[in-house]
Amino acid sequence: MTAQHLNGHRSSYSDDTDGECVEAAETPGAVLVRESSGHLDFAPGAWSAFLADLKAERL
Repeated sequence: MTAQHLNGHRSSYSDDTDGECVEAAETPGAVLVRESSGHLDFAPGAWSAFLADLKAERL
C-alpha cells in the first residue's frame, strides 16, 4: 500500500502543473511517502526524526 492509496497529505511545495508532487500518509506501523518517481516507507520514529532535522535546518 502506498500514500497514493490512502488519505495522504500533499506537500505545500508540490506543483500541480507538471505532475511533480510529494504525499505522505500515516499508518499505525509506518509513514508512507510517495513522490513522482516512487515511494518510501518510514518507521514512525524515523519519520519524526527526519521532520525534526528538516525543521532544525540540519538537512
